[in-house]
Amino acid sequence: MSTQYDVVVVGGRVAGASTAMLLAREGARVALLDRSSYGSDTVSTHGLMRGGVLQLSRWGLLDEVAAAGTPPIRQTLFEYADGGSDRVTIRASAGVDALYAPRRLVLDRILVDAAAAAGVDVAHQTTMTALLRDDDGRVRGVRARDRRGRTSELRGAITVGADGIRSTVAAQAGAPFLRRGRAASAVLYRYYADIRATDYEWAWAAGAGAGFTPTNDGLTCVFVASTPARLRALRRDGAERAFDTLLAETAPRLSDRVRSATPVGRLHGWAGVPGFVRRPWGPGWALVGDAGYFKDPITMHGITDAMRDAELLADAIVEAPGGGLTEAVAMARYQETRDRLSSSLYDVTESVASYDWDLDQVRALLRGVSSAMSDEVDHLESLPDRQARGGTASLLPASRART
Repeated sequence: MSTQYDVVVVGGRVAGASTAMLLAREGARVALLDRSSYGSDTVSTHGLMRGGVLQLSRWGLLDEVAAAGTPPIRQTLFEYADGGSDRVTIRASAGVDALYAPRRLVLDRILVDAAAAAGVDVAHQTTMTALLRDDDGRVRGVRARDRRGRTSELRGAITVGADGIRSTVAAQAGAPFLRRGRAASAVLYRYYADIRATDYEWAWAAGAGAGFTPTNDGLTCVFVASTPARLRALRRDGAERAFDTLLAETAPRLSDRVRSATPVGRLHGWAGVPGFVRRPWGPGWALVGDAGYFKDPITMHGITDAMRDAELLADAIVEAPGGGLTEAVAMARYQETRDRLSSSLYDVTESVASYDWDLDQVRALLRGVSSAMSDEVDHLESLPDRQARGGTASLLPASRART
């Protein structure tokens, strides 16, 4: 079976669902496929920075995030092992009066539902197996297999890879790396009840970080992070012991609160992957989210980046249907804007994730993180609201309508 779309999006998490939704709201015929099941959880930092909250507000989805019981976060507290601390209060502006850190089983479901409501054909538990190409080598869609083993072809003018750091689309398209990082954080985290955290609380000590992130259902996500080598050494006595030891060494005050709290669920781990930047487009294909640009999670900006780049890419696709020079110009502009808004934050994140700093240096790096976000927020504030409009006009010429 073969079905024709304007755009086929591979990967139905934040980046893919957002891209599909925005394109469908512009009238595109879009297919969205994801190998996981609907509403499933995934490893995540949860935290949304101002740009991410602004996107949800502009798209008309922030109220749903709040209605799901995601607590508003109005302050960020930084604590240091030398006894110093800094408190940052969130200033209300441009539809953002608080930050949020939704569980992914909440946020991803809201975005997928919004995509479906806009007219996207959504297929979960469906895996892309191959890119389809025409005689000129241009990507023309994907071959996919569902959970029952049935195969199908989803053809489109553009195929978007939103399938994460180990993107199959990027690999099969031959997307080249433009930058490769060397630093990486290894992370352990778990949810706790009864901590009653209301702010982002992050602590820093020599070679390590830790923190509290308030999220849904009255839970707090508690994490510890260090170099992969250090965490591997600590885990020789077990992951639980490593978590307790690193939290106590990095953030004694937070550790005391955790000891009296109730753990909910198992301990989650992340071994660490160095950051990278790929060229995000080629003939008939494009990349968004971690597939095209990934940086260490220690600065908690990945979800915000994914929603920002979803809109940048959707605008480029809408601007230049049908291929040719216009498509190349639009996609090059997408790449240029993505890289301009990402470069400073990528660099400072690489430095933080090295853990090769003293406390005065990490204070300066964290100020650099805040400064690097400002250009991104300014850019997003300049864009129009993208509320649901229910457009119906296909991006494809009539002769290429769905069959």
